[in-house]
Amino acid sequence: MSVAARILTTYRDPRGVMRAHLAEGVREDRALAVLMAACLLIFVAQWPGLARAAHLDPSTPLDARLGGALMSTMFLFPLFAYLLAALSHLAARAFGGRGSGFGARLALFWSLLAVSPLMLFQGLVAGFVGPGAAQIVVGLAVGAVFLFLWLSALAEAGRAGQPQGH
Repeated sequence: MSVAARILTTYRDPRGVMRAHLAEGVREDRALAVLMAACLLIFVAQWPGLARAAHLDPSTPLDARLGGALMSTMFLFPLFAYLLAALSHLAARAFGGRGSGFGARLALFWSLLAVSPLMLFQGLVAGFVGPGAAQIVVGLAVGAVFLFLWLSALAEAGRAGQPQGH
C-alpha cells in the first residue's frame, strides 16, 4: 500500500494501520524515514505563513525566516520527537502498556506524517487568511486530529506485546 493510501486509511482505522506497521517488524530506518518525511512536510506547511509575515514585516527577510524554520523543523524537532516518544513509552508502561520503545516511536512518527496534509492546509490558512478565528479553529482541529491519531496508535503499540484477543 502506498504512503498516501496508508495516510487516508489512518483516518478511518488508525489502530489497523499501526498494527500493519508493527507487523512489518522493527525497522529503525523506516521509523526515521517516516519522521523525516513528516518534518519535511511540516516545514513546507510553514512557508505560506512565513511569506505573509515577511511581507507584512520586511525587517526580517523571508530567507532568514525560512532558515530558522528549517533549523527548528528538520534538526531540532526530530530530537524533541525522539524524547517525546520515549516519555510516551514510559507513560504507557506506567499504565500497563506492553509495547516496545520502537512502537511508541513509530506511533508518534506515523501520526505526525498522517496529520501533515492537515498541517499543509493549516499553513495555507495562515498564509492566505492570517491570524484570526479561522487560524485558531483550524489549528485546534489539526491538534485534536493529531492527538486522536497518536493516542490510537500508541494504544495499539502498547497492546502489541499482549496476546491477541486479550
